Amino acid sequence: MIIGRRFNGPPDSGNGGYTAGLIAAEVPVEAGMVPQVTLRRPPPLETELRLRPGTPTLAVLAGDDLIAEATPVAPADPTTAPAPVSWDDAQAAADAYPGFAHHPFPTCYVCGPRRPEHDGLNIFPGRLADGRTAATWRVPPAGVDPVTVWAALDCPGGWAVLSPARPYVLGRIAAQITRLPTPGEQCVVTGATREQVGRKAQVRTALYGAGPGQPLLAHAAATWIAL
Repeated sequence: MIIGRRFNGPPDSGNGGYTAGLIAAEVPVEAGMVPQVTLRRPPPLETELRLRPGTPTLAVLAGDDLIAEATPVAPADPTTAPAPVSWDDAQAAADAYPGFAHHPFPTCYVCGPRRPEHDGLNIFPGRLADGRTAATWRVPPAGVDPVTVWAALDCPGGWAVLSPARPYVLGRIAAQITRLPTPGEQCVVTGATREQVGRKAQVRTALYGAGPGQPLLAHAAATWIAL
């Protein structure tokens, strides 16, 4: 397994959600379970990562360094995922994205506004009046895979707790995908903080179709850790 340089979060390590999605694809799960990925070190880019299967935990290593662990868990309750908002409300929040002015990792694959090749996901989560985050996402014409959906569920949760004075990074995430968004589909991503204790914040994120009924496409529960 190799994390391509394109898929960075911080400049020299992989985006947490994208990395977790890559690892999750290697975890065998029974019906009713989902992979949960815990990042132990910043995931290195362009480096061969070795998988060490275990029961129930899969370990991911770079040389002798433990980078991440993954294990099957019960998914979070989808009825407690952050509620959807309209496309227009999500776009208004995205237009006021605080990362345009102050961003700890401005070239992040998911939420970075300064990608040199403009090849990121361009998900820019701004705050709603109730403290949640929301962003629009137009799926590329070629469509996306589950790894990309894990990535899309990452940063909107982080921006629910991030501030210019206190950056956070992803520590753990478990995601459940109901269906992949279709090529070109308009989607809305929402995020919310559920609890903060010390350096750790528990967040939830959700991906919805922006069309009639706004179906829930995927949702995640994650832990973010202050630097």
